[in-house]
Amino acid sequence: MGATGDMDSIVANGQPVAVKVPCSLEKFLIEQQLLPRSVVVEHNGEAVAPSEFSRRQVRAGDRLEIVKIVAGG
Repeated sequence: MGATGDMDSIVANGQPVAVKVPCSLEKFLIEQQLLPRSVVVEHNGEAVAPSEFSRRQVRAGDRLEIVKIVAGG
C-alpha cells in the first residue's frame, strides 16, 4: 500500500483516534483541524506548554485531553 508510517491509535478526550505515530503533538493537532495556539493540552496526565507542541512526540496508546480556548465575555 505504500504507507510511510504505521497507523495506530491514541485516546483523545476519551475517544480512540487513528494516527500515524510517532508524530509531534503540533502535527496531530493540525491533522485534527485544531489550531495549536487555540487549545490547552494534557499529554498522559501532564500539561504541555504550547511552546513544546512541536517537540512533544505522540506515540501509540498515549492519552490526550484537549480543551479549546474560547474568547468571550
